[in-house]
Amino acid sequence: MRTPGRVVTGALSLVLAAGAAVACTDPAGEAGPPAPVRSGLVRLTEVATADAPSAGVAGPGGTVWIAERPGRVRVLGRGGLGPPVLDISGETTTDGERGLLGIAFDPDFTHLYLSYTDREGHTVVDELAVTGAGDPRPETRRTVLTQQQPYANHNGGDLSFGPDQMLYIGLGDGGSGGDPHGNGQDLGTLLGKLLRIDPAAGRPYSVPGDNPFVGRSGARPEIWAYGLRNPWRFSFDAGTGDLWIGDVGQSTQEEVNRLAAGTAGANFGWSAMEGTGPFNGDEPADHVPPVFEYQTTGERCSVTGGYVYRGGAIPQLRGDYLFSDYCEGQLRTLDPQGRQGDLGVDGGAVVAFAQGPDRELYVLDLSGPVYRIDPA
Repeated sequence: MRTPGRVVTGALSLVLAAGAAVACTDPAGEAGPPAPVRSGLVRLTEVATADAPSAGVAGPGGTVWIAERPGRVRVLGRGGLGPPVLDISGETTTDGERGLLGIAFDPDFTHLYLSYTDREGHTVVDELAVTGAGDPRPETRRTVLTQQQPYANHNGGDLSFGPDQMLYIGLGDGGSGGDPHGNGQDLGTLLGKLLRIDPAAGRPYSVPGDNPFVGRSGARPEIWAYGLRNPWRFSFDAGTGDLWIGDVGQSTQEEVNRLAAGTAGANFGWSAMEGTGPFNGDEPADHVPPVFEYQTTGERCSVTGGYVYRGGAIPQLRGDYLFSDYCEGQLRTLDPQGRQGDLGVDGGAVVAFAQGPDRELYVLDLSGPVYRIDPA
């Protein structure tokens, strides 16, 4: 894998092209306002070292749980990461972009959810009950959802419970390059989609009746939004409930998408569109363009979506969306006016962000370090 300006042993092959020039765009594609200077606000404090950390989530008792791509889950404490509380390393593989890719708790911390690729490379979402002391109960493990993957890349893999207490699941378009099977615009497949299900109300799950494609002939009712290439990381704003998605681009544009809380059925355009530009065919009439995009023509190559900051330690960032790029590693912001800022700190091979129970943010570097974002 080529990662301009950075070499990471065992890194995810997220990169199909490299990028550098930055373009802030409004929905019409016009240049946005100048970026504010944000350097000097924050520093990164290394709080742990993990084996290829891939995802993190707030856990019971004020903890932060870290997923390691080879298949282990560990709890972050004051002394760093504890021993694995769960190990599925014998059930997954780190070939291509595979591995343990997502982790989530339900709102009352009684169940833990994992998203990983099995030994054949197919996506699996599993559920485990958690004790009152915060320990997973492996004997309760069950499979909630599976999806066959035709290629080794673009698995998506992120998981999150929304403000509505439903489980959202991100799936890429199935891989290869250019969406050869047209999955992004095909409502008959779960690939290239954001899903919304209720794992607590059925076995293996139920579909909420207000999902946008329930009852539509030929459409999968689990779909909440579509037209996504590889929604590697998405999150909900803890203040507003808005949904933010970092969707990895093909060869020209990396994009950040935003949907107001509760907005259903959005078409983000892939593979007819890449960002605000045409890729394969005409722009769909219902295309929802990104709120921000940047060109993939140099060191920036693969967007890593983050969170809207709602913590208390850095008030100057409150309400800003923090994100990064896997190849470049700089932490950047989007303020409510859509202006991009550079925080002036390098998180390494930033593969994910995590939001702690206090709403403070962590940065996961696939090469090992786990950082907390602190005031400078």
